[in-house]
Amino acid sequence: MTLLIILACVFGGVALMVIFGEKYGKPMDEEQQASYSKWLRILVFVLIIAAIIKMMV
Repeated sequence: MTLLIILACVFGGVALMVIFGEKYGKPMDEEQQASYSKWLRILVFVLIIAAIIKMMV
């Protein structure tokens, strides 16, 4: 029963994100997308290295 409640909460949260994202969100321009893409690559790389170090210790 607890699992169903958790799944319902997750589904409700995702539904709210989609509704508000479509209503209030605005499309990004190409420069902003490129900037986010660059930062996300660096962040993912750092997080992978941190996870590998954490597993080794």
